[in-house]
Order: sequence, then structure tokens, then C-alpha cells
Amino acid sequence: MIEKFEDIYKNRHQYAKDWKAKTGGKILGYLCTYIPEEIVYAAGALPVRILGSHEIEDVTAPYIFPVFCPFCRDTLAQGLKGRYDYLDGIVSADTCMHINQTFDNWVLYCGIGRENAFIANTPANVAGPRARDYLAKENLEFKKHMEEWTGKTITNDDLDRGIEIMNRNRRLMKQVYETRKGEKPPITGAEAMLMVTASQFSDKEEHSNIVEQVLKKELPGRLSDRDPGVRLMIVGSEDDDIEFIRMVESKGATLVVDDHCTGTRYFWNEVIPGEDRLAAIANRYIDRTPCPVKDWSERRRFTQVLKLAQEYKVQGIILMQQKFCDPHEVDIPPLTVFLKEHNIPTYFLELDVTVPLGAFGTRVEAFLETIRGEELF
Repeated sequence: MIEKFEDIYKNRHQYAKDWKAKTGGKILGYLCTYIPEEIVYAAGALPVRILGSHEIEDVTAPYIFPVFCPFCRDTLAQGLKGRYDYLDGIVSADTCMHINQTFDNWVLYCGIGRENAFIANTPANVAGPRARDYLAKENLEFKKHMEEWTGKTITNDDLDRGIEIMNRNRRLMKQVYETRKGEKPPITGAEAMLMVTASQFSDKEEHSNIVEQVLKKELPGRLSDRDPGVRLMIVGSEDDDIEFIRMVESKGATLVVDDHCTGTRYFWNEVIPGEDRLAAIANRYIDRTPCPVKDWSERRRFTQVLKLAQEYKVQGIILMQQKFCDPHEVDIPPLTVFLKEHNIPTYFLELDVTVPLGAFGTRVEAFLETIRGEELF
């Protein structure tokens, strides 16, 4: 059943088209995981993450600068090429400058139109004293946009349903990740990444049903004859390049946990229900592991990275940065020092739209040999 997630990943566009044909519902594309999907589900629409294809492209240069991050260039290329032509609208959070301009170009040049484009504002400083009240009010504005766009009045029952859809999926994915704490994880890092990424393309209720079956029927008896090797963690920005993950694991390692926005940062925290549903949703997005662009001034993410590394018995961390990603470029040096202080070795890799697997493979092998060498003494 795990193969179903790879099928969704590879055929994401056909999945969305089939969903629309079956339900008649609207599909809302999103660029950032700070979008409150609970409200989208409450409105009866399907939220779909816009991700890249990791193919060389030559169409974005007239629209955004070549020094914008690969994620933005690749996702804009998908829109310019018409890959997401089934989208009825698009939404973005107020995140980094690169994503903001990518969103603007999607609206202007990818057939969306201003009337179908929304901003779900999030505070720049999630640790600030007014962040929660601010986000609750912005959630109310986003709810109004969704009501007008779908023609549906969103009730408290609808919000409760949206919250439970998202919470159930988060709960199940955490259970999957719990199985990776063992000496021989029943799934590889690549398989886990496929599961998380597939959830961003598919109906969460359907995805949760499959995950539940995997947990009940497949993982308990799934004994891997593969040597897990060195236990690694991936830390960085967006990464859904499955071939890169598979390459790392082919070198004698297993990626047992991660911290990035196509991994744990997407699903780790649940909404704690409250009488004010929009405030409860706001609290979840404030309390989630923050993206570096919003992790000021406390840098809460460092503590979460360390906690995961210790709980999953990580022997080394690969720090991955999308090329030209300013927030992570500022974040990685102090994070490296922080992890070194806790005796966790790290290795830095800078990703582009396409990844030179051969060259990176050699560098990963050297890192693994260093870890194995250190453990001999």
C-alpha cells in the first residue's frame, strides 16, 4: 500500500483532475505551509501544494531574477508551462520576498487572475506578543474570502470538520514517524517523504485512510532485511527530491527523521480545539516548528531539531539549503555551531532545481565515512 503514495506523487496532476471531476469542487493551490488548510477544507475545497518537477527549465528568466531560490523558479515554471491548469485559485502566506514575487507572477501570467488569488497573512515574528491575535483576525479575513469564493457559508461545524481532517492526518503521520525510532525502521526515509508529500497533493481524508491501513496492516509485519547503516537526519528548507533521498540512502544510511517544510514542519503540531475555532487554528500555526523566515528572535526551531535528533538517535545531520535562500543562509551557520556544541556532526549541501547526484553522492559517502571513523574511537 505504500506504493500508492508514490503513485499520487508521480501523478499528482491527474489525481487533482480526477478529484475535481468526481466532486465538482474547487481546487486551491498554495505555495507555503503556513496556509490554514483547515479553513480550505471547511469551505469544501481541496488544498494542493504547488511544488516543482526538478527539471531544467528556461521559462522563468523574464519573470523573476535568476538569483531567486530554485523552489520559486521551479514552481513558477510549472505554472508557466500549464502543469497546474486545473487550479481554480491560488493562495500564499506573507513569507519570504522570493515566494511573494513568485505568487505575483502566478497571478499575472499563469491564468489565475486577481479575483482568484488570496493572501493568508501570517505574522513575520511568530514569537511576538501580538502574533496570536493578529493571526486569528487574518484567519477571519481568509474565511470570508473562502466563503465568497466558494459561495458557501462556513459554520463552526464546518471548521470543526476541517480541523479534525487535518488533525487526524497529522496524528497518523506522527505514528508513522514513531516507527522510525526503532533499530531497524520498517520504512526508508524516501518512503516516509513520499507519504508526507503525497498528503500535500491529495484529499486528506483519503490519504489518512491509506495511512491508517499501512499502520494497521503493513508496517507491523514489515521486516526490512536492509542494513539501516548510519542514522541520518535532513534539516533545511523545502525538499521533495525523492531521487536525492534515495541516493543518500543507497550509500549505507537511513534518513530516520527530518526538519523541513515537506516533512515534519508540515504536520508535527495539531490544532488544540477551542471555542474560538479561528483562534485555535492561529495558535497551531504560531506554535508549529517555525520556518527560519519567521523564527525571530528566539530561534525555537533549534531546540526542536536537537530534540528530534536525540529522540531518533541520529548520528549525523545533512543541512540542506535551496541555493540563494536568504533565511536559511542566515540560519545554518548558528545552527551548525549549536549542533556541534551537542556533538552532532553536520554536512552542508546546497540544492538547485536539479541535483548533481554523482558529485553529491561522493560528498555524502565522505561524510558517512567520517561518522563511522569517529565511532571507532
